[in-house]
Amino acid sequence: MLASVIGNGRIDRLAIGLSGLCLVHCVATAVLVLMLASAGGLLVDPRIHEIGLACAIGLGALGLGRGIFDHGFMMPSSIGGIGLGTMAASLTFPHGAEEVLISVFGVLVLALGHDLNRRAGH
Repeated sequence: MLASVIGNGRIDRLAIGLSGLCLVHCVATAVLVLMLASAGGLLVDPRIHEIGLACAIGLGALGLGRGIFDHGFMMPSSIGGIGLGTMAASLTFPHGAEEVLISVFGVLVLALGHDLNRRAGH
């Protein structure tokens, strides 16, 4: 049985197939790492953070500002403003754990303001 497997080239075909899988793995890994490195560089680009903050400020002004006129409560807008201010302050820190923690805290406070605004409208 072993002689027939070795003799008719099955082992060679299996080895070639395994080599092909190895090649695909190596190329795919290299491409993925390069893509992640590029995406990682894009994600830490200060412009991305500035654009994101500008969008958050715009949506906050529209949503939280509208809430003041709709339900008359200032607290959701005030809390959202604290979150936006915290997010803006995080941009003054160098990239690292401290910046991430401050930014995440600001985002959570802003989300709380929007949630309170949504609840006040009901």
